[in-house]
This record gives sequence, structure tokens and C-alpha cells, in this order.
Amino acid sequence: MLDDILGKVLVHEARGRVTAGAIVEAEAYIGEDDPACHAAPGPTRRNAPLYGEPGHAYVYLNYGLHYLVNAVTEDAGRPAAILIRALEPVEGLDLMRRRRARLRAPANPIADADLCRGPGNLTVALGISLRQNMVDLVTGNLRIEDRGLKVGHLVRSSRIGIRVGTDRPWRCHVRGHRSVSGIRS
Repeated sequence: MLDDILGKVLVHEARGRVTAGAIVEAEAYIGEDDPACHAAPGPTRRNAPLYGEPGHAYVYLNYGLHYLVNAVTEDAGRPAAILIRALEPVEGLDLMRRRRARLRAPANPIADADLCRGPGNLTVALGISLRQNMVDLVTGNLRIEDRGLKVGHLVRSSRIGIRVGTDRPWRCHVRGHRSVSGIRS
């Protein structure tokens, strides 16, 4: 499942404007036995989408700073999701750049490859917030589309940006891709 999401396109339509990017990096978080998964403490109000139907978004505020977007992957009652870590921008780059520029010094333009590098940056660039939590990722205004893109060689590694559960090779990214947020082996 993790390998299958790379190359798919995350699309967000808001107020008649579209932003989209090809998924080039993702991480899996699987079940209550995974110490890094939000389901580790059991069901809570915050992690309820993880226990819901597959194919829906799980969006949450991370450390009070950034929204992160995940795709719920398992049957209802079996909490698991894929965190989308990086995108290669494919549509709406000017809008992405304006959204990201609000948080930066105007003298530092953002390169295309950097617009959606990292899970917090991609939600800013695509305008994703808690309003998209639990949205149907097939038919909603936030969705994942298969546009038939070829992404190249995929690499698996340990998850990054966490302190527990790093022993699992549940991160997957496109080898050497400029938009990948972590190590680009």
C-alpha cells in the first residue's frame, strides 16, 4: 500500500482554485502496537478518523504549528494511515508560492522543488487545514488521483522526524527526487 501511493496526485480544490502535487514521499503508521502511530493510546477524539473508513483524510495539527495530512488505509476499527511527507508540485504553483510566502521573508523566493517539501510545507502550499479532516479522498475537494505518472525507483527506509518506532522501514520515497524532505538516497 505504501509503495502504491507514490506517484498519485494529491489535489485540493478551494474557492475555485486547484493546487496539486505528485506524492514522492510517504510514511506508514499502523495500529495501536506502533508507538509512533496516533492510535497507540487507543481511540480518542483526536484520532477517531484513524479508526474510520479507509480512503478518508486524517488531518491534525502537529505541535501547534503545522497541519499534517494522512490517508486512512485500513478497514474501520483497524487504525492505520499513510502520512504524505512530500509532493512534486504539478498544478497551481503560483498559488502555492503565495501561500508559502506568507510565512517567509519576501526576498527569499521558494524554488518549485521546495514548495511541498515536508509535510507541514505541503499543507500550507495546498491550503489544507482541519476543515479537510475526514474528507473522502476519492470524491472530496481534497482527493488523491491516479494520473498515470511514472515516478522512478522507490526506496524504503526508517521513518524520520519521530523519536519512537524508527526501527520500522515504513518510509518510502522516490530515489534522488529533489522534493523529498529527508534523506534522498
